[in-house]
Amino acid sequence: MKITDVTLTLFSWDGITATSYGKHTGSFGGESKLSLLEIFTDEGVVGHAFLGSARNPADMDGPGLIYFLKPALIGKNPLDREALNKTLWQRARNASIRAIGAVDIALWDIAGKIAGLPIHQLIGSFRDRIPAYASSAVLPDHESYAEQALSFKSRNWAAYKIHPPQNWQEDIRLCETVRQAVGDDYTLMLDSTWGYDYPQALRVGRAIQELNFYWYEDPLAEWDIYNYQKLKQQLHIPIMATEYPIAGLDTYVAWLTAKATDFLRGDVAVKGGITTVLKAAHLAEAFGMNFEIHHGGNSLNNVANLHVTMAIRNTEFFEVLLPDEAQKYGLAEDIVVNNEGMVLAPTAPGLGANIDFDLISRKKLAVLS
Repeated sequence: MKITDVTLTLFSWDGITATSYGKHTGSFGGESKLSLLEIFTDEGVVGHAFLGSARNPADMDGPGLIYFLKPALIGKNPLDREALNKTLWQRARNASIRAIGAVDIALWDIAGKIAGLPIHQLIGSFRDRIPAYASSAVLPDHESYAEQALSFKSRNWAAYKIHPPQNWQEDIRLCETVRQAVGDDYTLMLDSTWGYDYPQALRVGRAIQELNFYWYEDPLAEWDIYNYQKLKQQLHIPIMATEYPIAGLDTYVAWLTAKATDFLRGDVAVKGGITTVLKAAHLAEAFGMNFEIHHGGNSLNNVANLHVTMAIRNTEFFEVLLPDEAQKYGLAEDIVVNNEGMVLAPTAPGLGANIDFDLISRKKLAVLS
Protein backbone atom coordinates (compact mmCIF):
# COMPACT_ATOMS: atom_id res chain seq x y z
CA MET A 1 0.00 0.00 0.00
CA LYS A 2 1.27 3.47 -0.94
CA ILE A 3 0.12 7.04 -0.34
CA THR A 4 -0.86 8.56 -3.68
CA ASP A 5 -2.13 12.04 -2.78
CA VAL A 6 -2.66 14.48 0.11
CA THR A 7 -5.24 17.28 -0.09
CA LEU A 8 -6.73 19.91 2.19
CA THR A 9 -10.25 21.21 1.58
CA LEU A 10 -10.67 24.59 3.28
CA PHE A 11 -14.22 25.35 4.43
CA SER A 12 -15.78 28.21 6.37
CA TRP A 13 -16.95 28.04 9.97
CA ASP A 14 -19.48 30.79 10.67
CA GLY A 15 -21.48 31.95 13.67
CA ILE A 16 -18.91 31.22 16.36
CA THR A 17 -19.95 32.70 19.70
CA ALA A 18 -17.64 35.41 21.03
CA THR A 19 -15.47 33.56 23.52
CA SER A 20 -12.41 34.01 25.74
CA TYR A 21 -10.45 31.63 27.95
CA GLY A 22 -8.02 34.22 29.29
CA LYS A 23 -5.36 36.67 28.26
CA HIS A 24 -3.70 34.10 25.99
CA THR A 25 -6.74 33.94 23.70
CA GLY A 26 -8.28 37.39 24.07
CA SER A 27 -11.78 37.43 22.60
CA PHE A 28 -12.41 35.49 19.40
CA GLY A 29 -15.48 34.41 17.46
CA GLY A 30 -17.49 35.16 14.38
CA GLU A 31 -15.72 33.32 11.57
CA SER A 32 -12.86 30.88 11.13
CA LYS A 33 -11.73 28.24 8.67
CA LEU A 34 -11.33 24.51 9.07
CA SER A 35 -9.86 22.10 6.56
CA LEU A 36 -10.52 18.47 5.83
CA LEU A 37 -7.26 16.59 5.38
CA GLU A 38 -7.50 13.57 3.10
CA ILE A 39 -4.64 11.10 2.62
CA PHE A 40 -5.35 8.85 -0.36
CA THR A 41 -3.87 5.40 -0.96
CA ASP A 42 -3.54 3.14 -3.98
CA GLU A 43 -5.91 0.63 -2.36
CA GLY A 44 -8.76 3.13 -2.01
CA VAL A 45 -8.53 3.65 1.76
CA VAL A 46 -8.64 7.34 2.68
CA GLY A 47 -7.51 8.78 6.01
CA HIS A 48 -9.20 11.88 7.39
CA ALA A 49 -8.44 14.60 9.92
CA PHE A 50 -9.42 18.23 10.54
CA LEU A 51 -6.92 21.07 10.69
CA GLY A 52 -7.81 24.38 12.33
CA SER A 53 -9.94 25.67 15.19
CA ALA A 54 -12.20 28.58 16.06
CA ARG A 55 -9.17 30.77 16.82
CA ASN A 56 -6.50 29.17 14.62
CA PRO A 57 -7.86 29.22 11.05
CA ALA A 58 -6.69 26.34 8.88
CA ASP A 59 -5.19 28.64 6.27
CA MET A 60 -2.48 29.51 8.82
CA ASP A 61 -1.15 25.93 8.94
CA GLY A 62 -2.49 24.38 5.76
CA PRO A 63 0.05 25.66 3.22
CA GLY A 64 2.96 24.37 5.30
CA LEU A 65 1.37 20.93 5.48
CA ILE A 66 1.07 20.73 1.70
CA TYR A 67 4.42 22.32 0.90
CA PHE A 68 6.63 20.62 3.52
CA LEU A 69 4.84 17.49 4.75
CA LYS A 70 3.10 16.16 1.64
CA PRO A 71 6.39 15.42 -0.23
CA ALA A 72 7.50 13.26 2.71
CA LEU A 73 4.32 11.17 2.43
CA ILE A 74 3.86 10.50 -1.28
CA GLY A 75 4.86 6.96 -2.22
CA LYS A 76 5.24 5.83 1.41
CA ASN A 77 3.36 3.05 3.18
CA PRO A 78 0.78 4.74 5.46
CA LEU A 79 1.13 1.91 7.96
CA ASP A 80 4.76 2.88 8.62
CA ARG A 81 3.54 5.46 11.13
CA GLU A 82 6.60 5.44 13.35
CA ALA A 83 9.00 6.01 10.47
CA LEU A 84 6.72 8.67 8.99
CA ASN A 85 6.34 10.33 12.39
CA LYS A 86 10.11 10.71 12.68
CA THR A 87 10.27 12.22 9.21
CA LEU A 88 7.42 14.65 9.93
CA TRP A 89 9.07 15.90 13.12
CA GLN A 90 12.28 16.55 11.20
CA ARG A 91 10.26 19.17 9.28
CA ALA A 92 8.80 20.86 12.37
CA ARG A 93 10.86 24.00 11.76
CA ASN A 94 8.83 24.63 8.61
CA ALA A 95 5.43 23.00 9.11
CA SER A 96 3.43 23.59 12.29
CA ILE A 97 2.99 20.96 14.99
CA ARG A 98 -0.77 21.25 14.45
CA ALA A 99 -0.17 20.17 10.83
CA ILE A 100 2.01 17.26 11.97
CA GLY A 101 -0.77 16.24 14.35
CA ALA A 102 -3.40 16.26 11.61
CA VAL A 103 -1.27 14.03 9.36
CA ASP A 104 -0.62 11.62 12.22
CA ILE A 105 -4.35 11.37 13.00
CA ALA A 106 -5.18 10.65 9.36
CA LEU A 107 -2.53 7.89 9.27
CA TRP A 108 -4.08 6.28 12.36
CA ASP A 109 -7.50 6.58 10.67
CA ILE A 110 -6.15 4.61 7.69
CA ALA A 111 -4.71 1.93 9.97
CA GLY A 112 -7.98 1.50 11.83
CA LYS A 113 -9.97 1.27 8.62
CA ILE A 114 -7.62 -1.38 7.21
CA ALA A 115 -7.81 -3.39 10.44
CA GLY A 116 -11.58 -2.93 10.69
CA LEU A 117 -11.13 -1.63 14.23
CA PRO A 118 -11.66 1.67 16.03
CA ILE A 119 -8.30 3.27 16.80
CA HIS A 120 -8.59 2.65 20.56
CA GLN A 121 -8.97 -1.10 19.91
CA LEU A 122 -6.06 -1.01 17.47
CA ILE A 123 -3.94 0.46 20.29
CA GLY A 124 -5.52 -1.82 22.89
CA SER A 125 -8.61 -0.62 24.74
CA PHE A 126 -8.63 -0.07 28.48
CA ARG A 127 -12.23 1.19 28.87
CA ASP A 128 -15.38 1.86 26.86
CA ARG A 129 -16.57 5.02 28.64
CA ILE A 130 -15.23 7.87 30.73
CA PRO A 131 -16.73 10.66 32.88
CA ALA A 132 -16.96 14.11 31.30
CA TYR A 133 -16.17 17.42 32.92
CA ALA A 134 -17.32 20.86 31.82
CA SER A 135 -14.59 23.43 31.20
CA SER A 136 -15.85 27.01 31.30
CA ALA A 137 -15.05 30.01 29.17
CA VAL A 138 -14.41 33.32 30.95
CA LEU A 139 -17.90 34.35 32.03
CA PRO A 140 -19.23 37.86 32.82
CA ASP A 141 -19.77 37.43 36.58
CA HIS A 142 -19.42 35.02 39.47
CA GLU A 143 -23.10 34.09 39.44
CA SER A 144 -22.84 32.90 35.83
CA TYR A 145 -20.10 30.45 36.81
CA ALA A 146 -22.12 29.20 39.78
CA GLU A 147 -25.24 28.68 37.67
CA GLN A 148 -23.28 26.86 34.99
CA ALA A 149 -21.58 24.59 37.53
CA LEU A 150 -24.92 23.72 39.11
CA SER A 151 -26.39 22.96 35.71
CA PHE A 152 -23.68 20.42 34.90
CA LYS A 153 -23.81 18.93 38.38
CA SER A 154 -27.55 18.37 37.89
CA ARG A 155 -26.80 16.54 34.62
CA ASN A 156 -24.41 14.11 36.37
CA TRP A 157 -21.23 15.50 34.84
CA ALA A 158 -18.26 14.51 36.98
CA ALA A 159 -16.70 17.93 37.52
CA TYR A 160 -16.55 21.60 36.57
CA LYS A 161 -13.42 23.57 35.73
CA ILE A 162 -13.16 27.33 36.04
CA HIS A 163 -11.29 29.56 33.58
CA PRO A 164 -11.21 32.74 35.71
CA PRO A 165 -10.82 36.45 34.82
CA GLN A 166 -7.14 36.23 35.95
CA ASN A 167 -7.21 38.84 38.68
CA TRP A 168 -5.94 36.80 41.60
CA GLN A 169 -8.08 38.41 44.32
CA GLU A 170 -11.24 38.24 42.21
CA ASP A 171 -10.37 34.68 41.21
CA ILE A 172 -10.29 33.59 44.86
CA ARG A 173 -13.72 35.15 45.46
CA LEU A 174 -15.02 33.45 42.31
CA CYS A 175 -13.80 30.05 43.51
CA GLU A 176 -15.46 30.63 46.88
CA THR A 177 -18.75 31.50 45.17
CA VAL A 178 -18.76 28.39 42.99
CA ARG A 179 -17.78 26.11 45.87
CA GLN A 180 -20.59 27.50 48.01
CA ALA A 181 -23.07 26.98 45.17
CA VAL A 182 -22.21 23.34 44.33
CA GLY A 183 -21.48 22.14 47.87
CA ASP A 184 -18.45 20.45 49.38
CA ASP A 185 -18.76 17.11 47.57
CA TYR A 186 -18.65 18.23 43.92
CA THR A 187 -15.34 18.13 42.02
CA LEU A 188 -13.99 21.54 40.99
CA MET A 189 -10.75 22.53 39.24
CA LEU A 190 -9.13 25.88 38.49
CA ASP A 191 -7.30 26.57 35.22
CA SER A 192 -5.66 29.99 35.48
CA THR A 193 -4.16 29.76 31.96
CA TRP A 194 -0.67 31.05 32.79
CA GLY A 195 -2.13 34.17 34.38
CA TYR A 196 -0.15 34.74 37.62
CA ASP A 197 3.30 35.50 38.87
CA TYR A 198 4.67 33.32 41.69
CA PRO A 199 3.31 35.28 44.71
CA GLN A 200 -0.14 35.50 43.14
CA ALA A 201 -0.09 31.81 42.21
CA LEU A 202 0.85 30.87 45.77
CA ARG A 203 -1.96 32.92 47.28
CA VAL A 204 -4.57 31.51 44.93
CA GLY A 205 -3.25 27.97 45.40
CA ARG A 206 -3.49 28.21 49.18
CA ALA A 207 -7.06 29.48 48.90
CA ILE A 208 -8.34 26.80 46.55
CA GLN A 209 -6.66 23.95 48.38
CA GLU A 210 -8.67 25.01 51.44
CA LEU A 211 -11.75 24.93 49.20
CA ASN A 212 -10.88 21.33 48.28
CA PHE A 213 -10.32 21.93 44.57
CA TYR A 214 -9.17 18.81 42.73
CA TRP A 215 -6.30 20.32 40.73
CA TYR A 216 -4.63 23.67 40.08
CA GLU A 217 -3.85 24.05 36.40
CA ASP A 218 -1.35 26.32 34.63
CA PRO A 219 -1.09 29.14 37.20
CA LEU A 220 2.38 30.26 36.00
CA ALA A 221 3.94 30.99 32.63
CA GLU A 222 4.16 27.85 30.51
CA TRP A 223 7.97 27.40 30.77
CA ASP A 224 8.48 28.74 34.31
CA ILE A 225 9.72 25.40 35.64
CA TYR A 226 11.77 27.04 38.41
CA ASN A 227 8.72 28.67 40.01
CA TYR A 228 6.49 25.66 39.35
CA GLN A 229 8.96 23.61 41.36
CA LYS A 230 8.80 26.14 44.23
CA LEU A 231 5.01 26.29 44.05
CA LYS A 232 4.65 22.52 44.18
CA GLN A 233 6.80 22.43 47.31
CA GLN A 234 4.52 24.96 49.05
CA LEU A 235 1.13 23.44 48.18
CA HIS A 236 -0.57 20.11 48.70
CA ILE A 237 -3.19 20.62 45.97
CA PRO A 238 -2.00 18.77 42.83
CA ILE A 239 -0.40 21.02 40.21
CA MET A 240 -1.09 20.47 36.52
CA ALA A 241 1.24 21.85 33.83
CA THR A 242 2.72 20.82 30.42
CA GLU A 243 -0.40 21.44 28.28
CA TYR A 244 1.77 23.99 26.47
CA PRO A 245 4.19 24.76 24.86
CA ILE A 246 3.15 23.46 21.45
CA ALA A 247 5.90 20.87 21.28
CA GLY A 248 6.83 17.21 21.24
CA LEU A 249 7.58 14.35 23.61
CA ASP A 250 11.04 15.53 24.64
CA THR A 251 9.72 18.68 26.38
CA TYR A 252 8.19 16.59 29.17
CA VAL A 253 11.62 15.51 30.40
CA ALA A 254 12.49 18.80 32.09
CA TRP A 255 9.23 18.80 34.06
CA LEU A 256 9.74 15.26 35.28
CA THR A 257 13.36 15.71 36.30
CA ALA A 258 12.52 18.95 38.14
CA LYS A 259 9.49 17.35 39.84
CA ALA A 260 7.59 20.50 38.87
CA THR A 261 4.12 19.06 38.11
CA ASP A 262 1.81 16.36 39.45
CA PHE A 263 0.19 15.60 36.09
CA LEU A 264 1.29 15.54 32.49
CA ARG A 265 -1.07 17.03 29.94
CA GLY A 266 -1.55 17.55 26.21
CA ASP A 267 -3.73 16.88 23.19
CA VAL A 268 -3.38 15.74 19.60
CA ALA A 269 -3.23 19.29 18.18
CA VAL A 270 -0.60 20.90 20.40
CA LYS A 271 1.58 17.78 20.81
CA GLY A 272 1.58 16.55 17.22
CA GLY A 273 -0.96 13.77 17.01
CA ILE A 274 -2.06 10.48 18.53
CA THR A 275 1.47 9.04 18.42
CA THR A 276 2.98 11.72 20.67
CA VAL A 277 0.04 11.83 23.09
CA LEU A 278 0.09 8.06 23.47
CA LYS A 279 3.83 8.06 24.18
CA ALA A 280 3.49 10.91 26.67
CA ALA A 281 0.70 9.08 28.50
CA HIS A 282 2.88 5.99 28.81
CA LEU A 283 5.76 8.16 29.99
CA ALA A 284 3.52 9.60 32.71
CA GLU A 285 2.41 6.10 33.68
CA ALA A 286 6.02 5.08 34.24
CA PHE A 287 6.24 7.83 36.89
CA GLY A 288 2.90 6.92 38.48
CA MET A 289 1.28 10.08 37.10
CA ASN A 290 -1.95 10.72 35.28
CA PHE A 291 -1.98 12.14 31.77
CA GLU A 292 -5.11 14.28 31.53
CA ILE A 293 -6.01 15.06 27.94
CA HIS A 294 -6.74 18.63 26.90
CA HIS A 295 -9.51 19.44 24.42
CA GLY A 296 -8.48 19.27 20.76
CA GLY A 297 -9.84 22.52 19.29
CA ASN A 298 -11.99 20.87 16.64
CA SER A 299 -14.42 17.98 16.41
CA LEU A 300 -12.16 15.38 14.78
CA ASN A 301 -9.27 16.23 17.11
CA ASN A 302 -11.60 15.59 20.02
CA VAL A 303 -12.57 12.22 18.53
CA ALA A 304 -8.86 11.40 18.21
CA ASN A 305 -8.36 12.46 21.84
CA LEU A 306 -11.24 10.21 22.83
CA HIS A 307 -9.59 7.18 21.22
CA VAL A 308 -6.41 7.77 23.22
CA THR A 309 -8.48 8.28 26.37
CA MET A 310 -10.09 4.88 25.88
CA ALA A 311 -6.70 3.21 25.35
CA ILE A 312 -4.75 4.46 28.37
CA ARG A 313 -5.00 3.57 32.06
CA ASN A 314 -3.85 6.81 33.62
CA THR A 315 -6.51 9.36 32.80
CA GLU A 316 -9.66 10.18 34.73
CA PHE A 317 -11.84 12.57 32.72
CA PHE A 318 -12.81 13.75 29.24
CA GLU A 319 -12.70 17.54 28.88
CA VAL A 320 -15.63 19.29 27.17
CA LEU A 321 -14.64 22.90 26.54
CA LEU A 322 -17.49 25.38 26.53
CA PRO A 323 -19.27 26.78 24.62
CA ASP A 324 -19.85 23.89 22.23
CA GLU A 325 -20.34 26.19 19.26
CA ALA A 326 -16.74 27.39 19.58
CA GLN A 327 -15.39 23.81 19.58
CA LYS A 328 -17.69 21.58 17.51
CA TYR A 329 -18.20 21.81 13.76
CA GLY A 330 -18.01 19.64 10.68
CA LEU A 331 -19.45 16.34 11.95
CA ALA A 332 -22.98 15.13 11.29
CA GLU A 333 -22.92 13.53 14.75
CA ASP A 334 -20.52 14.90 17.35
CA ILE A 335 -19.39 13.57 20.72
CA VAL A 336 -22.20 13.60 23.27
CA VAL A 337 -22.31 13.18 27.03
CA ASN A 338 -25.04 10.76 28.09
CA ASN A 339 -27.51 11.07 30.96
CA GLU A 340 -25.02 9.45 33.31
CA GLY A 341 -22.38 12.07 32.52
CA MET A 342 -20.32 9.62 30.48
CA VAL A 343 -18.71 9.74 27.04
CA LEU A 344 -18.75 6.41 25.22
CA ALA A 345 -16.00 4.95 23.07
CA PRO A 346 -16.33 5.16 19.28
CA THR A 347 -17.22 1.81 17.72
CA ALA A 348 -16.68 2.22 13.95
CA PRO A 349 -13.32 1.54 12.25
CA GLY A 350 -10.62 4.21 12.29
CA LEU A 351 -11.71 7.46 13.84
CA GLY A 352 -15.29 6.22 13.43
CA ALA A 353 -16.58 9.77 12.96
CA ASN A 354 -19.51 10.77 10.78
CA ILE A 355 -18.00 13.65 8.80
CA ASP A 356 -20.55 16.07 7.33
CA PHE A 357 -19.27 15.99 3.75
CA ASP A 358 -22.36 17.88 2.53
CA LEU A 359 -21.63 20.79 4.85
CA ILE A 360 -17.99 20.82 3.79
CA SER A 361 -19.03 20.88 0.14
CA ARG A 362 -21.45 23.79 0.75
CA LYS A 363 -18.89 25.76 2.74
CA LYS A 364 -15.85 24.94 0.57
CA LEU A 365 -13.45 27.83 0.02
CA ALA A 366 -10.49 26.18 -1.70
CA VAL A 367 -8.59 22.93 -2.16
CA LEU A 368 -4.87 22.86 -1.39
CA SER A 369 -2.95 20.04 -3.05
